[in-house]
Amino acid sequence: MTVAVVEAYAGLARRVLAGPARLGRTRMVAVDGPSGAGKSAFATRLADALAALPGGGRPPVVCTDDLLDGWDDQFTFWPRLEEWVLAPLRAGRPGAYRPYSWVRRCFLDREVPVPVGPVLIVEGVSVARAAVRSELTLSVFVAAPAPLRLSRALTRDGSEILPELRRWHAGERAHFAADGTEAAVDLVVDGAPALPHDATHYYVRRP
Repeated sequence: MTVAVVEAYAGLARRVLAGPARLGRTRMVAVDGPSGAGKSAFATRLADALAALPGGGRPPVVCTDDLLDGWDDQFTFWPRLEEWVLAPLRAGRPGAYRPYSWVRRCFLDREVPVPVGPVLIVEGVSVARAAVRSELTLSVFVAAPAPLRLSRALTRDGSEILPELRRWHAGERAHFAADGTEAAVDLVVDGAPALPHDATHYYVRRP
């Protein structure tokens, strides 16, 4: 019998801060999972919980959708994340990245700063990949049923993306199977929980 458990973001935030810094002086949290599962919401709520701790500051949250050079860059964006964000923080220097505009289909000129701090949250498909696991303080996989994820994505971005989205979902499945992500992470979260709970302050952990 599998039992899901409701846990507090505040407790997870304390766990992160108590963990070792493995990316230079920074504790990196990777929030992975397929598109539409609820990664962005989870990352935002964890950042809120970290900011609410006594003496805490809100950590930067880097979304890999801002680093992709369009639909064909699903997994090959990593050198950009490494050069712009991870390598500087590893060396104790602030990073910065130029976000991609999905409307203009190019990277914008403005830079988004990523300061050196106790915690960095990175969310997006493949961010808990094997190549970075040794530098993660916490790895999370957010899961949800495929039909619900598809519905969420189409509601958010419009039905015209359906052909690209189906290709994207196929790529996700292949990556997660080859990488073994869900089995390797520290925490698996239910992105569509049936358990009643206050979703702002609590999440549902899968066993």
